[in-house]
Amino acid sequence: MFRTALSLVLATSLATGAYTEPYRPQFHFSLPHSWMGDPNGLVYENGEYHLYSYGTWEGATSKDLVHWENVPVSGPQRDAGSNAFFSGSAVLDTYNTSGFGTAQNPPMVAMYTSVQEGSGVQAQSLAYSTDHGRSWTRYDGNPVLDLGSKDFRDPKVFWYEGSWRMVITLSDQHKVSIYSSPDLKQWTHLSDVGPFGSVSGVWEMPDLFPLRVDGKTTKWVLSVSVGSTGVQYFVGDFDGTTYTPDGPATYTPPAGVPLENFESGSYGDWTTSGDAFGAAPAAGTLPDQQPVSGYVGSRLVNSYNGGDRSTGTLSSPPFTITKPHLNFAIGGGAHPYVEGAAPFGTLPTGEVFADFSGSTYGDGWTATGSFAGSGPSPSSLPNQLGPKVLDTFTPDGDAGTGTITSPVFTINRPYIDLQVAGGDHRWGQPNPTAVNLLVDGKVVASASGPGAPDLTWNNWDVRQYQGKQAQVQVVDDNTGNSGWGHLMVGDILFADSPAQPWDVETGVNLVVDGKVVRSATGANSEALDWTSWDLQDLIGKQARIEVVDHNSGGWGHVLADDFRLSDSPALSTNERARWMDYGSDFYAANTWNGTSGKRIGIAWMSNWAYAAQVPTTPWQGATTFPRELALRTVDGKVQLTQQPVAALGSLRGQAVQLTTSTNATKPLAINGDTLEIQATLRAGTASRFGLNVRTGGSQYTQIGYDTRTKKLYVDRTHSGKVDFSSSFAEVKSAPLNLVSGELKLRILVDRSSVEVFADQGQVTLTDQIFPDPTSRGVTLFAENGTTTANVKAWPLKSSWR
Repeated sequence: MFRTALSLVLATSLATGAYTEPYRPQFHFSLPHSWMGDPNGLVYENGEYHLYSYGTWEGATSKDLVHWENVPVSGPQRDAGSNAFFSGSAVLDTYNTSGFGTAQNPPMVAMYTSVQEGSGVQAQSLAYSTDHGRSWTRYDGNPVLDLGSKDFRDPKVFWYEGSWRMVITLSDQHKVSIYSSPDLKQWTHLSDVGPFGSVSGVWEMPDLFPLRVDGKTTKWVLSVSVGSTGVQYFVGDFDGTTYTPDGPATYTPPAGVPLENFESGSYGDWTTSGDAFGAAPAAGTLPDQQPVSGYVGSRLVNSYNGGDRSTGTLSSPPFTITKPHLNFAIGGGAHPYVEGAAPFGTLPTGEVFADFSGSTYGDGWTATGSFAGSGPSPSSLPNQLGPKVLDTFTPDGDAGTGTITSPVFTINRPYIDLQVAGGDHRWGQPNPTAVNLLVDGKVVASASGPGAPDLTWNNWDVRQYQGKQAQVQVVDDNTGNSGWGHLMVGDILFADSPAQPWDVETGVNLVVDGKVVRSATGANSEALDWTSWDLQDLIGKQARIEVVDHNSGGWGHVLADDFRLSDSPALSTNERARWMDYGSDFYAANTWNGTSGKRIGIAWMSNWAYAAQVPTTPWQGATTFPRELALRTVDGKVQLTQQPVAALGSLRGQAVQLTTSTNATKPLAINGDTLEIQATLRAGTASRFGLNVRTGGSQYTQIGYDTRTKKLYVDRTHSGKVDFSSSFAEVKSAPLNLVSGELKLRILVDRSSVEVFADQGQVTLTDQIFPDPTSRGVTLFAENGTTTANVKAWPLKSSWR
């Protein structure tokens, strides 16, 4: 994947307190003192499962995938001109095809992505070991494959009918390339796969492996990680040269009552304001626009008339909502509707303290570290007012650190309003990117970026400090290992009221009784995708649709097409994709080579949106618990299923078993911060039901089922510490049909995670949680009715003791 893979080492002694810290996983793999990234170099040899990292080439081995021990590893040196090792894979070269070993002592060979210093070009290189992975030697002929691309990474190598095969991503093209080699050194391109399925992020960490369907016919599974979205998979056929996924290549949304498809070439009785939508629907792509795709027929709504700077609104006539769903296609900019937003540029009364429009930060401003001698940077960020901003990316990029501090001033207004963009690494966490207000030398208010380039208003209520001396200090202590290691600061105002967010929407709204009750926006893409609004609570009401372009900046346009009322929802590309796991914290999945007769996988248990911000020390990140993969026919479709490896049972303590029911929330006689829970729950009359784990005080993580939406979900919004990132507190869900009204769950609870396996592992959700150590309870809950549960639970011993 596009990041440096870091070392996997274990504590050599537990006497120092390692693996006993708050939130430390007790049966999930984590590092004692450092960052955990992609699981790499997975290979099985002579009864040992190997787990490596190519950052420093340290590793770990296990005989059962539960208990791990440190393996001292040496070498190899970096390739000449390379500044990083990225992810890859390892194989046991049984027949010594590479010549790196002998027939009697075959080598272990690793293929990884090396990144060329300066250019950032990603090429594929080799290293080999002849002592069972304890020491590694760099191949003198590196790189063995170089396309001159900056988005060519993460090789997965495997043996196929007498020669080697490799799958590797062309990440920005959303493709997986397939290569062959007789000796691991000379590679021949065979074919490309994709793009298809989800393309909502770059493609990374591919894997390709065979599995039997219901223990019979062999099919091939292709998995690929998609940005921070997750890991999607395909089931299909592989003939050694090409991979062909099963399933239809196109999607037909549900039929319905058409409201407007714009094929007449006229807006008809829809009305426009402003200049963004032109006089009529567009016949596809407009001048100077990137190619538009995904619309139905030959015409669509396209507000790129005159470019992004044009603005306006397109409104439908009133109509009566007669169906439970409104489906339509949408694209363009990702600028959502914000209730109460003010027109762009609206500012409260007050005075400008800093706008960074000059050649320096301003009189009396001082800078340290990388920023000494620097000044404001010309820019054109979303919501920017002036020609320049304070930008800590200058002059050293994300690697730069230091402070930029204002002169002392007297707080003479009730509010300080400031625009901040960039890294969401909050003050009080390791390696912050923050803007702080200092009073008497102490931080009394702080703001961080949104993890995006949009300048966002932050409002500090400073009424209690009026008359006091203060300073504003920009702190960048982040080197960007997980992205956005810098801040941008726009205008800073001393104001009489909080600055309101600005209306920069590009989206589609449903208006009922004069209020926006539903809203959708694009994804910064010229490809339209289907979306659906659930209108069951609005049937019979009068409504109208507004297509809104109030944005004159980058991606300041909206695309829309084919509005129809329907009995069932249209599904977006991501909703139609098949995901290995529907939780927030499952990425960079990989499987072990050499495990004949079974396929075992593992993944990085974190998310790039907050990976560097999780409140753990002295480590960050872990792996999922190893899972055995299978293919099973479910509802007539071949589906990947996953279950924890059987050796988990070696950690079980005394079981607790019970049968109970409730129409509210009922505590169960189960307690612990490391648990395995197996439960069968009957829906009964409840609209939602399930289990709460790690309960205590107001904290709980809810694992539930919604009978109306037919979705299994994990809600971690009350799971404990959730405020370290704006991206963390969320609910994740997965489609799942109940069988005979029953929900069968297997839940693994660790000190900072839950993994949920539903109905023999056909659906899984993995999420990190950070509850208080005292939150150890389990409850059964039901809403608007009754549920019944049969539950069996085991406390799990630590795998480190």
